[in-house]
Amino acid sequence: MLLRVIGKRNKERALPLTEPTLAMLREVWKIHRSPKWLFANRNGTAPLSRKTARQAFNAARAACGYDDHFRPHTLRHSFATRLLEKGVDIRIVQMLLGHSSIRSTEIYTHLSEPLRRNLRQLLGDSFADLF
Repeated sequence: MLLRVIGKRNKERALPLTEPTLAMLREVWKIHRSPKWLFANRNGTAPLSRKTARQAFNAARAACGYDDHFRPHTLRHSFATRLLEKGVDIRIVQMLLGHSSIRSTEIYTHLSEPLRRNLRQLLGDSFADLF
């Protein structure tokens, strides 16, 4: 239940798969049945081109009603922020994002509203006995 991903600078990492994601990826694979590429071109002989991926993203974005400010990196940022909001350790988030330095991951630790609520609750619980 791991997906091997080759990222920037040919860096490899393994990402955990959920059952629903695996089922969706199996459906995608049935289109081209490439033994090498998960998102292959129509012939299954090469990876999907950046242009085609960008067109697919833009079409999905438009179908959802988002404007041009919603970019692929927005998904990455939202993923990291959501994990942190759920209490996932920042070192796990670092690994999933493929950051070599924790400092790169720390940019996702901004205080979103759920984190603010959690902080208020934590501070309230911690200092309730003082007054």
